Amino acid sequence: MRTESRPPVLGAEADVLPSPRGAAGRRALLAHPALLLVGIVLASLNMRAALASVSPLVGEIAAAFGLSSTASSLVTSVPVLFLGLGALVAPWLGRRFGTEPVLLAALVLLGAGILVRALPSVYALYGGGVLVGTAIALLNVLMPGLIKRDFPDRAASMTSLYTGAMIAGATVVAAASVPLEEALGGSWEASLGFWSLLAALAALAWLPQVLIARGRTGHGVRAVPAAPARSVWRSALAWQVTLFMGLQSLWSYVLIAWMPTIFTDHGMSRSTAGVIFAFNNLIQVAGAFAVPLLAGRMRTQRPLVVLVTALVAAGYAGLMTAPVQGAWLWSALLGVGQGGAVGLALTLIVLRSGDAVTASRLSGMAQTVGYLLAAAGPLAAGAVHQATGSWTVPIVLVLCVCAAALGVGLLAARDAKV
Repeated sequence: MRTESRPPVLGAEADVLPSPRGAAGRRALLAHPALLLVGIVLASLNMRAALASVSPLVGEIAAAFGLSSTASSLVTSVPVLFLGLGALVAPWLGRRFGTEPVLLAALVLLGAGILVRALPSVYALYGGGVLVGTAIALLNVLMPGLIKRDFPDRAASMTSLYTGAMIAGATVVAAASVPLEEALGGSWEASLGFWSLLAALAALAWLPQVLIARGRTGHGVRAVPAAPARSVWRSALAWQVTLFMGLQSLWSYVLIAWMPTIFTDHGMSRSTAGVIFAFNNLIQVAGAFAVPLLAGRMRTQRPLVVLVTALVAAGYAGLMTAPVQGAWLWSALLGVGQGGAVGLALTLIVLRSGDAVTASRLSGMAQTVGYLLAAAGPLAAGAVHQATGSWTVPIVLVLCVCAAALGVGLLAARDAKV
């Protein structure tokens, strides 16, 4: 009877072979993957939660420290900036220490950053944001490589799972932050700090995976040296995937920063604007779940690129022409488009990569450039709005971003490998 020979169990961190004990543990973990799935879901819930917990409380935070509007915007912009800067070092850390240990360390760092941010100091507020952004960057970059390694035949469905969990976590946290503040005696510090418990729970779920997958006898040994891998930074396809990631991130973070303000500037009450914004976050889950599943069934994902960019463009056009009258419709269109776009961008990283090593490197590249680009979006939109006294020009500029995303997305979605 013919038996299939299986390749050695490589780490997502490149040419690293775990110790024999670690390899056996990894095979056992994949044979019964419930623990791994729980770890992925819990880590994913943290990928946006710490960012979403701040936005509803920015007014109280600004009042507590006497921050100007520019300084207040930095409370949300600093973590996004470090999503990009942290992504620069994530692939190297994965190769040096292993994916699972770095994911565990990132969750511990995230919990610490959330607690630091809640301290009664403006320096701690921004310093904690740096820690939070760096920690989330590590989670963002290493997760696609881990999924490509451990679920190569189910990469799209697993990407659907973790992007859906990521957005669901952000939705719940955004909706719960103000009620939690009220329940905790009106303390925004306690409301922010509470979410460190979610990071701690995820860290506990990853601790046994580190021990199982790597063993206690060391990280592992080097595989037989192979030919140097081609740099993803020199690949046209990698740049197309990267630019699609960056442009869809930009349009999303502009909405995160300014959607409620656009509504209130046109006469809507703050409470109604907040509810519609929460609805926008909630409905993103539908796009984040569905689009990666569809993408995995297609040889080329070009129809999905057209779909998500068209939905976002239609929603932005609605915000420009009839923001209050069609607010719920625009919020729904934008939500499905936003969720679908981020799910598609992350899926393209996996589908365009031939192996886990390339997926990790492409993820680092796409998220470094993407989040640095995204960090500039809210500040630029606010500056243009202040200069023109209207939201028309900023929205027209975002529509140009949608057109550019459509162009690079159609190239990134073709059936090819980096």
